[in-house]
Order: sequence, then structure tokens, then C-alpha cells
Amino acid sequence: MKNIFLFISGPEIVFILFIVVMVFGADKIPEIARGLGKGMRQLKDATNEVKAEIQRSAEKQGLDTDFTKEIKDEINKVKDDIDEFTGSVKRKI
Repeated sequence: MKNIFLFISGPEIVFILFIVVMVFGADKIPEIARGLGKGMRQLKDATNEVKAEIQRSAEKQGLDTDFTKEIKDEINKVKDDIDEFTGSVKRKI
């Protein structure tokens, strides 16, 4: 599986996980994963709020909102990359 997120490959992820285990210990990994999950959720919620606010402002000003579709597409690409990355991390843990 090719990982596009930050150009990190499988062996590099394994090495990073090894370092995390060495620094924090195996018992802390679930806690770290939960924290990362909460952070990802907050990022996703904030992104959705920004999108909605941009959409509302544009409509309020009478602007053409077709450009927001391009923004949504880019945001969805980033979300897909993040989901792909976190999925590979979850499988490794």
C-alpha cells in the first residue's frame, strides 16, 4: 500500500512506531492513539465549520459559490490522505 501522506513509507512508519514504543512504552500507545483520534476529530470538525462559514458568507454577499466546490474537493483529498494514514497506523498498532 502506497502511503502519500508526507511521503512516509511503510518502513519509516514502523521505525517511528518503534521509537514511540521505546520512548513512551507499550502501555501508553492506546492513550496516544486516543489523543490522536480526538485531535483528528477536532481538526475535521474545525474544517467543516470553516467550510460552512465560508459558504454562508459567500451566499450572504451574493458571491458565486462554485469555487467552494473546489475547496471542498481539496479538503476531501486532505481528509482521505489523513484517513489513509491513520488507517495504516491503526493496523500497525
